[in-house]
Amino acid sequence: MKSTIHEYQTNNFKIMSKKIILVIAFVLVSNTLFAQSPFDKFDNQEDVTAIIVTKKMFTMISKMDAKDKETQQYVNLIKKLENLKVFVTGNSKKAADMKVTADKYLKTSGLEELMRISEKGKNVKIYVKSGATDSKVKELLMFIEGSGKEETVLMSLTGNFDLDELSALTDKMNLPGGAELEKAGKGKK
Repeated sequence: MKSTIHEYQTNNFKIMSKKIILVIAFVLVSNTLFAQSPFDKFDNQEDVTAIIVTKKMFTMISKMDAKDKETQQYVNLIKKLENLKVFVTGNSKKAADMKVTADKYLKTSGLEELMRISEKGKNVKIYVKSGATDSKVKELLMFIEGSGKEETVLMSLTGNFDLDELSALTDKMNLPGGAELEKAGKGKK
């Protein structure tokens, strides 16, 4: 009888252990899936230039010594950023895929249109998700639809930053669409 009870307890322990391992694996996998953005599919694609800067890199950059006011503004902004992804292509099929992906993301993300610019065959749309105040931004999405010789640019930026601080980022990192971001920063005060 003692042997039967011990076997029963051992089997229950094994079953519970397997369930716990499955739950932990599910949690880890789902966290990994949720951490990725729908734009990650453009990374490592032929005809797409990808610039991806992670929180770790921003943390390392923020440790640099600021020698002047402009550099200090840049360092202050970098401390507030979590993730930057920029994808650039001149390939019309890749550009169309970027547009479809961005449009689909916008339907579910809760981002609001901040501004739109159409000039010289180039359409620029900038969307934001506001933070604690109207001037704070948790997420920024910019889509520049190129035509002809103009490249298409998709940029996603997350963190907790002021929109008017972006000019420091665009100046120092020489990002595609930097002029449009500067206009957005000046427009939302």
